[in-house]
Amino acid sequence: MITGELRSKIDAVWNAFWAGGIANPLEVIEQITYLLFMRGLDDAEQLEENRSTRTGQSMRQHIFPDGKDGIGANGGVAYADMRWSRLKNKDAATMFELVSEHVFPFLRTMAEDGTAHATHMKGARFTIPSPALLVKVVDLIDKLPMQHRDTKGDLYEYMLSKIASAGQNGQFRTPRHIIALMVEMTAPTPKDIICDPACGTCGFLVAAGEYLRDNHPKLFIDQESRDHFNEEMFHGFDFDNTMLRIGSMNMTLHGVEDPDIRYKDSLSQEHADDEDRYSLVLANPPFAGSLDADQVAKDLQAIVKTKKTELLFMALFLKLLKPGGRAAVIVPDGVLFGSSTAHKEIRRMLVEDHRLDGIVKLPSGVFRPYAGVSTAIVLFTKTNSGGTEHVWFYDCQADGFSLDDKRSALLPGEKIGPTPVHREAGHFVNLTLNDEELARNNLPDIAARWANRNGEERERPRTAQSFCVAKADIAATGYDLSINRYKEVVHEAQEHRPPKEIIAELKALEKEIAEGLVELEAML
Repeated sequence: MITGELRSKIDAVWNAFWAGGIANPLEVIEQITYLLFMRGLDDAEQLEENRSTRTGQSMRQHIFPDGKDGIGANGGVAYADMRWSRLKNKDAATMFELVSEHVFPFLRTMAEDGTAHATHMKGARFTIPSPALLVKVVDLIDKLPMQHRDTKGDLYEYMLSKIASAGQNGQFRTPRHIIALMVEMTAPTPKDIICDPACGTCGFLVAAGEYLRDNHPKLFIDQESRDHFNEEMFHGFDFDNTMLRIGSMNMTLHGVEDPDIRYKDSLSQEHADDEDRYSLVLANPPFAGSLDADQVAKDLQAIVKTKKTELLFMALFLKLLKPGGRAAVIVPDGVLFGSSTAHKEIRRMLVEDHRLDGIVKLPSGVFRPYAGVSTAIVLFTKTNSGGTEHVWFYDCQADGFSLDDKRSALLPGEKIGPTPVHREAGHFVNLTLNDEELARNNLPDIAARWANRNGEERERPRTAQSFCVAKADIAATGYDLSINRYKEVVHEAQEHRPPKEIIAELKALEKEIAEGLVELEAML
């Protein structure tokens, strides 16, 4: 979690950007991300140098080549001087000239042609207005404990939380602990091909990569599986070039060499090249309302006749998945119980034509301060042949944070998320939450019960926080998927005093009051 000291430093830098004339919050994030990327490149180069020294083998890759860049007088600046470890010690004027005139041209051209990084970095612009501000930001980033992967995520989270124009920019920000839950429930494998068709800063793809590093470390031993991880596993689409640059750098900083992060309007462009391609879809797409009919891709209209973006994205997920592929996606509650023909049809398809696995109802405050809309996680598997027998439901009532606009943590950071852990002697140790802590953070219980959805969960009553509903019961309701349709509430019998006894007591009180008033008048 972001500490108070770090929070105040970020606030100071943020305010300095605004004072310097940069009013677009995404531009602030983008500039800070470039500098994070610069530091990450130097860290990666240092790691490779250490490996080469330790093993006596030559370096497998040089990020910073020998020689100079050829820009300006005297053959330009040495690439070695562009490394963060040297750059950060320069005086303000020299640092500013190095970054603006040499480092950014290097960032724009360093990647191989055709890679996502090369494509998106072509438009990278250095817009920090003054040497003083650059020094302040560099000093902040240099003090970040970047050896912990979560720090970058925490930094992004806090910066994104400062975006005021929630309706336009807040849609791409999904809380990281919710992302972690969805990744934990879908359990990515080394063979998966993963897609987020509204990727934003690539939070889902980064989390999937981190899950694989933690749970399948041997995938990096084999060259074929390592190449699959770096070049074929991760795919993200977005139509905001700033998001594509940030997402591409985010993936690179998290050790994915060449992810497929590309420009695409997922609802408007045809999907012939991506149809039946992916084995796992993770997404929280923006639900902006309705599109004009002529803007909607015809292959999506063939699945469901609608202009509503939330239903079009559901059709898109089915289009992208290969048979046997699975998905965990966030939808507004209206998708679960909407009464239009299109709403009912998309739900019927999930239940009858594919396998609907589970619904996790999220608290309405999860996306505050951006929005208070009620949402749910829908988990399903594309089969093209049905397969739904029971649907597992969970009524999540607490995610570890307050459900108001402040979203204050209710537990220590190590006890938030689906897999609470703490670092001990350089290793992560799993934590077990007590009942009181689980009441504040339902996510570990969700993950545990999801794993037993085909076992003990089948026997739980519908009065419980999680339970299963048979397919026949869902079909009988017109494929209503709202948990409240099936959840049973037990009303405790209340014992009331007899009315005559209450009336007698009221009369006695009235008599006492009247007598008191008489005494008061006599005294006056």
